[in-house]
Amino acid sequence: MTNQALSGKSAFVTGGARRIGREIALTLARAGADITITYHSSRAEADKTAKAIEDLGCRVLAVECDVRLEASVCDAMDASIAFHKRLDVLVNNAAVFDAGKLDDISLEQWDAVFATNTRGPFLTARIALPHLRAAQGRIINIGSLGGLRAWSGHAHYCASKAALHMLTLAMAKAFAPEIAVNCVAPGWIEMEGDERDVAERFAQKTPLRRNGTAAEVAQAVLFFAAGPGFVTGQVLTVDGGLGL
Repeated sequence: MTNQALSGKSAFVTGGARRIGREIALTLARAGADITITYHSSRAEADKTAKAIEDLGCRVLAVECDVRLEASVCDAMDASIAFHKRLDVLVNNAAVFDAGKLDDISLEQWDAVFATNTRGPFLTARIALPHLRAAQGRIINIGSLGGLRAWSGHAHYCASKAALHMLTLAMAKAFAPEIAVNCVAPGWIEMEGDERDVAERFAQKTPLRRNGTAAEVAQAVLFFAAGPGFVTGQVLTVDGGLGL
């Protein structure tokens, strides 16, 4: 895979303003892609990420978008296509993480998590579909180890990510042969602001004896975005062996 494997292509990253989404957007830009990032409430972070992408010599659009709402996703996609004239890679990264005892989770909590984590990727992929088909493009969904392993304190989150993993497989069959669809499922990814005792506890439970980084998740996304086109319907766990 060359350093400019995505030169001349355009990528759309939901929730690309900060944290893992920011690193994904930057990594795709370093590979030569022009970028659209969406944000919901992180306007200041989106502006900083957009400036960093511009500094890499790529064209970038930062657009407000609520992935739960069809009209909002349509507006964001229309703006992206008008700006970049094409779409080659869609990364469904926007997500919410929530905790709660299963017997205490409210219906509102349950629906809110599914609206972003599962309905959002469904809506965005469906709206992007004609543009991706025209480009023989790629879709990469960001799942979670929680979609493969049950976490009793995060049942609604785990269920939403498990649904996204299955949606990935269904998309891979439904959108073939024009589009390859895959999923990256991170384990514990260490981020600024994490509680040190929690991070250290997860590192000790991980066979590689450390936590992952956003850059490692982004490299997995880049593999699916720019790697072999014959790979589709896969869920790649990036967890240092935590799920074993």
